[in-house]
Amino acid sequence: MQRHTRRVYNLCYRFTGNASSAEDLSQEVFLRVYKTLASYQAGQGAFGTWLTSVTRNLLVDHYRRTRRDRLTDSIDEALPEYQELPSPGRTPDGLAQAAELSEQLQRAMGRLSPELREAVILRDLQGMEYGEIRAVLQIPEGTVKSRINRGRIELARILEEMGVRPA
Repeated sequence: MQRHTRRVYNLCYRFTGNASSAEDLSQEVFLRVYKTLASYQAGQGAFGTWLTSVTRNLLVDHYRRTRRDRLTDSIDEALPEYQELPSPGRTPDGLAQAAELSEQLQRAMGRLSPELREAVILRDLQGMEYGEIRAVLQIPEGTVKSRINRGRIELARILEEMGVRPA
């Protein structure tokens, strides 16, 4: 499970935009995996794909549970907090710019519909292949490609609205 922890956490974080929620959801994912491991069948796909399906299902459940809460939250409370750890060779200006860009991207991702957001996250941030995404989302591959394309277009439009331009 240790080699999958980062992937699950990143998926949870990108979907929720909140580090604390992502940690809690990641723990819930691994508890669910532990309880349902007997249902995993290697013949139906890779373990990583099955794990992503479990994660996605938990995120959908979480989204449905918290929908009413999100509608009443103020916009300021909904903005994610981002902390970038410095790495050698990066300037303070570069770090500040990267942190700001990441925050803007996270806000823009939060404005996508859940269907488009999960498709873009799985493809562009998790690096999954179309077939894997099809298996996780349980939709035809053409629909996967369509959602990714529409999600990218919508994300670009939102970022442009926010004044974020490609470098």
